[in-house]
Amino acid sequence: MTTPEKPASPGGEAAAGGGPAGGKPGAPTPGAPARRGPAPATGIARFMGGQPTERSMDFAGSAKRLLGTLRPERSLITVALVLCVASVTLSVLGPKILGRATDLIFAGVIGNKFPDGITKAEAVEQMRRQGNGTVADLLGSVDFTPGRGIDFDAVGEVLLWVLLIYVGASLFGLVQARIATTVVQRAVFRLRRRVEEKLGRLPLSYFDKQPRGEVLSRATNDIDNIAQTLQQTMSQIVTSLLTIAGVLAVMFWISWLLALVALVTVPVSVVVATKIGKRAQPQFVAQWKTTGKLNAHIEEMYTGHALVKVFGREKESAEIFRKENEDLFQAGFKAQFISGVIQPAMMFIGNLNYVLVAVVGGLRVASGALSIGDVQAFVQYSRQFSQPLTQVASMANLVQSGVASAERVFELLDAEEQSADPADAPKPDRVRGEVAFEQVSFRYEPDKPLIEDLSLTVRPGQTVAIVGPTGAGKTTLVNLLMRFYEVGGGRITLDGTDIAAMSREELRSHIGMVLQDTWLFGGTIADNIAYGAPAGTSMEKIVAAAKATHVDRFVRTLPDGYDTVIDDEGSNVSVGEKQLITIARAFLAEPEILVLDEATSSVDTRTEVLIQQAMGRLRTGRTSFVIAHRLSTIRDADVILVMESGRIVEQGTHDALLEAGGAYARLYEAQFAEPVVEA
Repeated sequence: MTTPEKPASPGGEAAAGGGPAGGKPGAPTPGAPARRGPAPATGIARFMGGQPTERSMDFAGSAKRLLGTLRPERSLITVALVLCVASVTLSVLGPKILGRATDLIFAGVIGNKFPDGITKAEAVEQMRRQGNGTVADLLGSVDFTPGRGIDFDAVGEVLLWVLLIYVGASLFGLVQARIATTVVQRAVFRLRRRVEEKLGRLPLSYFDKQPRGEVLSRATNDIDNIAQTLQQTMSQIVTSLLTIAGVLAVMFWISWLLALVALVTVPVSVVVATKIGKRAQPQFVAQWKTTGKLNAHIEEMYTGHALVKVFGREKESAEIFRKENEDLFQAGFKAQFISGVIQPAMMFIGNLNYVLVAVVGGLRVASGALSIGDVQAFVQYSRQFSQPLTQVASMANLVQSGVASAERVFELLDAEEQSADPADAPKPDRVRGEVAFEQVSFRYEPDKPLIEDLSLTVRPGQTVAIVGPTGAGKTTLVNLLMRFYEVGGGRITLDGTDIAAMSREELRSHIGMVLQDTWLFGGTIADNIAYGAPAGTSMEKIVAAAKATHVDRFVRTLPDGYDTVIDDEGSNVSVGEKQLITIARAFLAEPEILVLDEATSSVDTRTEVLIQQAMGRLRTGRTSFVIAHRLSTIRDADVILVMESGRIVEQGTHDALLEAGGAYARLYEAQFAEPVVEA
């Protein structure tokens, strides 16, 4: 059973050397920058200068792909579209029917002006004889009866229909909005799940090259921004476009001339929105990139705040924060200001349209070509026509911001994954713990070899200690065994089975790992110890593992004992106590192969002796790989491997290597020699 420790720290033992033999583990991917290149320029790394490169944006492609995430909800989207069409249709019919009420009222007012007993034609002719030809033309388009006032029953019936139409439009719109919300939230749920699954398939080399805060920003902030964008724009854009089409159709039905007048401003609106949008989009991309960098810096400075204070880098850290915050302010201000200009510009154009329609409509009424009710409806339609245009344009900032975030998330989803496990992966019949390295080669950069033609056979139950100077490749050797990285040549076998042919889950289920860089999650001490054990492990087994690794002695001093809650940083327990907990975790997992990477480096000398005794019991019957700088901890190892520059230069027992007087003897003497003090 694997002890799910954090993978060997990218900045761990093999990285400290800084030369070709050291560095962070992370095999380069095709087309990726060289592994040993400059670190991402955030946080402490940026004290040394350097800037990350920025990828060019593809607005159309990213927008199309973002809409593609809604494809599984086609049936719900179809229902929402039908409801949207019904809602818009009713909303568009409302002004036309309301114009009928205006015509009835105006006809009643005009009818009262003429005596009863004459016809409409006679009334119009009478006005002409009096020299009021314009008024006569106007009355010719009004359906009135001389001597009859306002028909309030007919007006009331029309108003009732208008009320029912608008209530129906609102109900359809409400249901459609509910369905749209469901569609968006399901799509974002799937996107979050894809990102989470993708993070599990990415090789460790990807995380070596990306600041942790940047990855977190893409998985949280950017996805939240996508959700907000889809929620606020998807339904509204469809409604606005349908409204534009419906209103335009009715406008042509009422008067093709007024419709053409209303359309005069549309090309101007499109040009204005397009020009402004093109200027705003790069600023939104810069805004979200800067947000990711700022988050990365804050996360890095928070987790390393003790070191920042120890080395007096508060001013430098604050200066970097100030610069990133200023960059974010500038990008955000430019993005919001530029895109914010769209709405007032569209409102200005809409007002021009309103004036043109009112003037031309008034002339058409005066000539008798249109009724007052039709012009009133047309004025409403001109507003109804310009309003969705303004809404679509004003949503440009949201759309551009959402697409910029989508591009960053898709960039993560498109990152090269580690190779897939074979479909019919073989399993050893019985895992005894025999490990063989057969002419293994590995390099982080193509032109800088690290491990070349390394061969080694470890028999079941043996304890193999790996020592050597910093950057020799000790941790890299273990990472290859864990398949955190794939070998460049040769192969590694477990009980005769090539581990490259096994599934990673199967391989790691037989390996327990304790790292120098401890990791605890937010939860109780008991939960942290049981993390690597099967679900439902009894409390008795947890306590037994804690006693065997001397965790029990300090847990008993805590007020809540094993129910003591550790925060996600583990700040309420000491570094040594955290390491003891991770050792207890490995003890409880009972793996066939044990990997200890400087597992006792953070404990005191007395505790180290106790831990060595516990490790002796833990290693019994198990194949163990022990990486150590403190040579006192590996004297009883069955085989000690001395590595230099990725090669095994010596191997043997502690006594035999001391007698040989080679590299191991020099390391031993350097570690235990009496210090020379010069005055």
